[in-house]
Amino acid sequence: MSLTFIESPMLSFENTEVAFSGKSNSELKWAHRLFKLIGNNTLIAVGKVATNIALGLRLPITGIIKKTIFKQFCGGETIEECKPVINKLNEFGVGTILDYSLEAKADEAELEKCCQELESGIELAKTNKEIPFIVFKTSGVIQFDLLEKFNTRTENYTPEYLAGVNRVERLCKAAFEADTPILIDAEESWIQEAIDRICVQMMEKYNKEKAIVYNTIQLYRWDRLEFLKESFAKSQKEGYHIGVKLVRGAYMEKERKRAENQGYPSPIQPDKPATDRDYDLAVEFCVENNIAVCVGTHNEASSMLMVQLLEKKGLDKKNEAFYFAQLLGMSDHISFNLSNEGFNVAKYVPYGPVKEVIPYLIRRAEENTSVAGQTSRELALISSEMKRRKLTKS
Repeated sequence: MSLTFIESPMLSFENTEVAFSGKSNSELKWAHRLFKLIGNNTLIAVGKVATNIALGLRLPITGIIKKTIFKQFCGGETIEECKPVINKLNEFGVGTILDYSLEAKADEAELEKCCQELESGIELAKTNKEIPFIVFKTSGVIQFDLLEKFNTRTENYTPEYLAGVNRVERLCKAAFEADTPILIDAEESWIQEAIDRICVQMMEKYNKEKAIVYNTIQLYRWDRLEFLKESFAKSQKEGYHIGVKLVRGAYMEKERKRAENQGYPSPIQPDKPATDRDYDLAVEFCVENNIAVCVGTHNEASSMLMVQLLEKKGLDKKNEAFYFAQLLGMSDHISFNLSNEGFNVAKYVPYGPVKEVIPYLIRRAEENTSVAGQTSRELALISSEMKRRKLTKS
């Protein structure tokens, strides 16, 4: 079938009244100011350096960060602080994907602490259907160095690595018992094979009846579309369901640089059109084969394609096997308009101590400056809604 983006007659991502229905006039004006700042490449580059220096000198900047960029892209420092955000999203039919956004830790006590925090999130989701997913990074509960060491090795595991795998199993078991799907994030290619292997182990055990454990597939890698097809074939043969979250990817520059430095072929697609093509083909493959899928994208064309595929197959909009997802603070024009038309939508809601979440926030700011048109798109939509409300840009 054609992958051409054709806007649905009922659904329009240009409807800013719906897109920003959850924002007051003051919140809208504040978001406009913030995205103008984020759009300044020089300011972001200088700000990143200044932030790291300030943290290194232990200067009191966390309060400023919490009131600005943290406020836009994070739910709070704790699950309790996230509850108002969860409730507000739920008022508009948008779910929450709780995301404890700490970077990889090497200390076993920190890894265990992260696991316990994630278990608390699963416990909350168990009785709160407005939280349709929990998400975690494997490197948050298993040492990154060990994932790298055992990326292609499948024997002679160390006790620390096995302890980490046990933490992953604790989370998947808790999710299974809570009947709450759990998304395992994709990470760097040099630890992804280990993550994929663990995902399969968890799916074989907990996805017998339906998808509870989801693996994440980054389509900016040229080999991942085939990996998706192979994963599905394996699940069909061995009698379990797969769940997948589809994303374009988050480590492109790092991947290319490492491949160049170490002299191996880059795992990254040659260009963005190749990524877009494989992403849309992956969406099509999942819908055609009734694979439980969370379409994690800020791309209007891919989102609309998913809508058209569901309509073409006559699938219920509320079928829990098919979800859309965007990050909190971004692409509300996609999230809220989809929800308004009755589709399953959730926002990633990162949380954690401000100092710990700063690397995530820096990536969000850099993403908005590097992804073609992202900041200008957000600004144009906000400006359009401000004009509709007759607000001045102060």
